[in-house]
Amino acid sequence: MRKSVRIIGMVSLVLVGLLCTQFAWLAPAQTTTDNQRFSQKANLAIRRTVHHLLLKSGDSTSRIQPIQQPNAQIFQVRIDHSFDYSLLPALLQESLSLHDIKTNYDVAVLDCAQGQLQLGYNVRDLTEKNEVPCLARTQAPGCYTIQVTFASPETASQPIAGWWVLAMGGLLTGLGFVVWKRSVGGSNSTTMPELIALEPDRILFGNSSFEPARQLLYSGTNQYTLTYREAKLLRFFSSHLNQVVERDFILKSVWEDEGIIVGRSVDVFVSRLRKMLQDDPSIRIVAVHGVGYRVEALNSIKNAS
Repeated sequence: MRKSVRIIGMVSLVLVGLLCTQFAWLAPAQTTTDNQRFSQKANLAIRRTVHHLLLKSGDSTSRIQPIQQPNAQIFQVRIDHSFDYSLLPALLQESLSLHDIKTNYDVAVLDCAQGQLQLGYNVRDLTEKNEVPCLARTQAPGCYTIQVTFASPETASQPIAGWWVLAMGGLLTGLGFVVWKRSVGGSNSTTMPELIALEPDRILFGNSSFEPARQLLYSGTNQYTLTYREAKLLRFFSSHLNQVVERDFILKSVWEDEGIIVGRSVDVFVSRLRKMLQDDPSIRIVAVHGVGYRVEALNSIKNAS
């Protein structure tokens, strides 16, 4: 009898697995976490682009305006004086590639006064045709808004018929679990180990982990409560694993919104993070002379959720 009960339980679980495989496409194409991660990477890439545009124009002191995001696909940044438009396509593509953004996008340069389109192109003009429109046009002095519009992710349709299939799968899951529980409970087999609950926003890197919301760092056997700025810097490094990041870019990305741009700020906070991570030999914060820093980790960064 017990053997037949186990067989029924196993068959139920197999059926559930097949249903889940068949209708996995019913899940949303992107989660909220995916959208937040994309938004953060796009924000940093556009800020880097503006930073280099200003440097190319001889401006190393102007504050980069916060990136505005009217919706999930559109990012806007205002530049209070003219810039070299011919540098924009290559700089923006380089910055997006640095942050591993490969989505199709349109770029529009609008005047601040009326919001009228002055210049623009699609990334394929650069990558496929190697001929960006309007590069030779003279740009009048004034205030401009750079607008980057990314293509919307494709979302799968969810036919009504799929819902009853999911409901049936849920019932089979419950039946399979009850049958399996009874068969295991009546035997002398060992119980499964208890699962350890992890914080949904915990980031794992090397043999360490970081909870941005609680500003907690776990390195080796130690737990550290980070300051607000230490947490911001570690969050920044966690999204630039094994990448060389420039000192000025770190300053502008991490502290500029607070109005704090001090040359030694990066070195001071990097030194603090190094001490906290010293018990994890798989993590190293390496200074790249004359450029900035690179965080080296043996394991890829990922969310625990």
